[in-house]
Amino acid sequence: QINFGSIFLGKVPAHEEVHRCAGQIYGYKGCIRDFQVNHKELFIIDEALAGRNVENCNVPICDYHPCHNGGTCTSDEENWYCECPKLYTGKLCQFATCDENPCGNGATCFPKSRRDAVCLCPYGRSGILCSDAINITQPSFSGTDVFGYTSFLAYSTIPNITFYYEFRLKFQLANHHSALQDNLIFFTGQKGQGLNGDDFLELGLRNGRVVYSYNLGSGTATIISKPLDLTLNIHVMQLGRNLQKGWLKVDDQKNKTVTSPGRLVGLNVFSQFYLGGYREYTPELLPKGPRFKNGFQGCIFDVQVRTSLNKGFKSPGTPEGHPNSGRSVGQCKDSPCSLIKCRNGGKCIESGSTVYCDCLTGWKGAFCTETVSVCDPEHDPPHLCQQGSTCVPLPSGYTCHCPLGTAGTYCEQG
Repeated sequence: QINFGSIFLGKVPAHEEVHRCAGQIYGYKGCIRDFQVNHKELFIIDEALAGRNVENCNVPICDYHPCHNGGTCTSDEENWYCECPKLYTGKLCQFATCDENPCGNGATCFPKSRRDAVCLCPYGRSGILCSDAINITQPSFSGTDVFGYTSFLAYSTIPNITFYYEFRLKFQLANHHSALQDNLIFFTGQKGQGLNGDDFLELGLRNGRVVYSYNLGSGTATIISKPLDLTLNIHVMQLGRNLQKGWLKVDDQKNKTVTSPGRLVGLNVFSQFYLGGYREYTPELLPKGPRFKNGFQGCIFDVQVRTSLNKGFKSPGTPEGHPNSGRSVGQCKDSPCSLIKCRNGGKCIESGSTVYCDCLTGWKGAFCTETVSVCDPEHDPPHLCQQGSTCVPLPSGYTCHCPLGTAGTYCEQG
């Protein structure tokens, strides 16, 4: 048996008396993930008394080549981002640029076409340009929209869930077919970098059943419920974990339990608590396990959590019940399309609080009130002007104004 006065990771401080090898002390350079002494897990950051020059381990996310359309991935110790070429934007350079962004109040601009944009509204906003304030008491989520984004709410990191947590929540499905297939209810984890060993806590729906998973760093534990009773309008869930043992109870089904593999007993998560979806465009950046491809479709409400048997349940967020951010989240049973009238055969499309008009061929604009010119990029078929020439509409057809050094009907000749 060895009695340690102190345990040092990396390098011993200069004031400690240690044996020197050739007058030098070399500190460890690299990453230390899980640390155990006599089968007891020590939490490197939480239980440390002091430290110096310690940073988060650099996760090589750029090795996954996440950037699209020729974007260049750059990473440092904390974050990664894509440097996008001209005409592209987004976290992954996956979108064409909104040249003239009409969206307000922090909305996400998405190019519906090269001339028209859709405003994906932030939490608490609705309308064509996200200019209308809305009060949300029971959040409504729209899943994954046609642009690939999920609606979501993000709350501050839930503290003190390392050894024990218990959640209660209710949900109502919007569409029994698509809402049950592969949909995320909530998630929190280690930054969502998609690695096998990431600690995470995840809840979702797959093939009509509730799937509850967590990883403490030594393997994933999963509980799958029986199929949901679709005659119920509102479903009630309780789930929790004490050290390695987890449990799940759905509606009137029997309580189911599981024990996580390995010896680790603590859940270490750093990300925010995501409800209904996820901020990132692509689910591939979520930790591996039962990755859910789509966001939740329907209403999630009465979400409460406690981190000790001796504590009462509270709503997530700081202050309590208030999310830090969100996207395309509406009020349950309210339809933003009730306030929008699309013209000329256009169809109103709603996605949570986001709303826009889907125009018939030949029409464009926020309310489908503008005609598409033969020279507009949206025209089908497109014009044939080449080599930087200018398309000019005529009463019947169009003509191409050629730049210097070109000729021909479509300026196709040098």
